[in-house]
Amino acid sequence: MESRLWRKGGAMLPDPAHLAALDAADPLAHARARFRLPPDLVYLDGNSLGPLPASLPGRMAAAVAQEWGEGLIRSWNEAGWIDLPVQLGAAIAPIVGAEPAAVVACDSVSINLFKLASAALAMRPGRRTILMEADDFPTDAYVMQGLAGLADVQVRRVPRAHLLAALDGDVALLLLAHVHYVSGAVHDMAAMSAAATSAGALSLWDLSHSAGALALALDADGADFAVGCGYKYLNGGPGAPAFAYMARRHWQAAEPALTGWMGHAAPFDFAGDYVPAPGARRLLTGTPPILAMRALEAGIGCFDGIPLADAEAKSRQLVQLFARYAQGLPGVTVADPGPGRHGAHLIIRHPAARRVMAALIARGVIGDMRPPDVMRFGFPALTTRYADIGTALAALASVLRSGEWQDARFAPRGMVS
Repeated sequence: MESRLWRKGGAMLPDPAHLAALDAADPLAHARARFRLPPDLVYLDGNSLGPLPASLPGRMAAAVAQEWGEGLIRSWNEAGWIDLPVQLGAAIAPIVGAEPAAVVACDSVSINLFKLASAALAMRPGRRTILMEADDFPTDAYVMQGLAGLADVQVRRVPRAHLLAALDGDVALLLLAHVHYVSGAVHDMAAMSAAATSAGALSLWDLSHSAGALALALDADGADFAVGCGYKYLNGGPGAPAFAYMARRHWQAAEPALTGWMGHAAPFDFAGDYVPAPGARRLLTGTPPILAMRALEAGIGCFDGIPLADAEAKSRQLVQLFARYAQGLPGVTVADPGPGRHGAHLIIRHPAARRVMAALIARGVIGDMRPPDVMRFGFPALTTRYADIGTALAALASVLRSGEWQDARFAPRGMVS
């Protein structure tokens, strides 16, 4: 995508008039109205926490005042509370390229990882290795390390380039993040799933940085299992429920080690022994958090009528545009997004990344940072305008050239996934 140049304060930036023309021609521009965003901010951190869906305050008020306040316990049936995990799973399914009954909304990414990984290990008796990429999101490894201690298996973490060679006859499970949480690099899901199958292993995909950002095809790509996050690109709110996917071919054999009431075949029979529900419903455990589910429902609804291939293409253009002009700014190293697929975020390195980001946030451009030197900018297609790229680049150029970052302070705590 070409963009005319515009010089401001010594920096070569994209022409604001050209960016405005791109916004005017954007077929996804209408989706921004589905969210409530402060008018004085450029929000480039939807990859960590999606913005508030515009429909949510009213929907949540109704859930509290009417469903809970008036319906009380009757709402488990009359308002459909009891079926929300399955209904939301079916709504997430087209976003991740799965059949509706293969997905359920429940628990957290970490808990769902434990459930699916434990099922995979039981399906591959005699194999003692969980294979992971060395620098994937650390929490995934923490969960696997805890499971390994219980199941008497080992977690092996190797660099991306060595994954295929490491898929030997001892690997029971290949666990990968589809989009890397820092670099934005994307695995070829079909190829890696096929490689795992060929080696006799099962594949488990973490979609936390791809669900809602990239066009996914879990069924077609041969994934065995997957988990994903509800509070990033799906805009379900802070701490939103996650989701879990189980391919149809495993509906009978997969038996997670963590079982619970809602995953029982007949939960209201109150039988003394556990019998798993059919299909992906067996991945449910305890009572669903209804208010959080209603929030996630509003976030998922923001994707109605949105072709995910178009969303991925737009985010790709935004990433490339930002990278192109940021590389001319002083003191930074811009990660090359490369010619292939890339996540909807971009990293820029600076020795004082924490302070530079703090100065940017003070100017109303919100991204995030990762120690020791990474600034991360997210470009969700539904909420990011081309004009936002120009505003963010101009602010970054000014911060870097003025040196104001030297006195800035970045908040030391917060969600950093």
